[in-house]
Amino acid sequence: MSDQDRLYVRTAEFARVAERIEYVNTLTSRLNALPYDDKGSRDALLSEIIGKPVPSSVTVYPPFHTHHGLGIDFGEHVFVNQGCTFMDSMGQGGIRLGDGVLIGPKTNLIATDHPVEASQRSEYLTMASITIEANAWLGAAVTVLPGVTIGRGAVVGAGTVVTKDVPANTLVTGPAACERKRWDDSAT
Repeated sequence: MSDQDRLYVRTAEFARVAERIEYVNTLTSRLNALPYDDKGSRDALLSEIIGKPVPSSVTVYPPFHTHHGLGIDFGEHVFVNQGCTFMDSMGQGGIRLGDGVLIGPKTNLIATDHPVEASQRSEYLTMASITIEANAWLGAAVTVLPGVTIGRGAVVGAGTVVTKDVPANTLVTGPAACERKRWDDSAT
């Protein structure tokens, strides 16, 4: 698993991450309860969630959900529509959005995961960065899984589940529920 970080659950590091998640859940609940026309307060809360100023050209429509925040990087002129979820974390689990990225409503960027083996599933989390390069467009209800890069200018059609890299200037569509791996886990 050289391209993924692991975060073991029964550690002091995980306890710190869990505290951050509680804090960010509080911030996002405030963000999502603000009056829609209070853009200044929304921008301030979003900057607090990601731990740095958000470029003034970025638009994030509520509701917006994230559980860590510090692993999110916005380029200039990024647009995130309503109902999106960004599951980021520090280390290899960041989410990077290049300049001019458009994110459709109800899109999920999921940079954290659990191991597939049942005996390990509650032991640790895995994390691998998601990168959406400049001018890419993700349609409504897209899900991007850990470790994926979507190339510059690419388009991901509505409802697509992205499990592998998308080359630049390429259109991809459709579900991707094909068998990836089998394992023997006698603990189940």
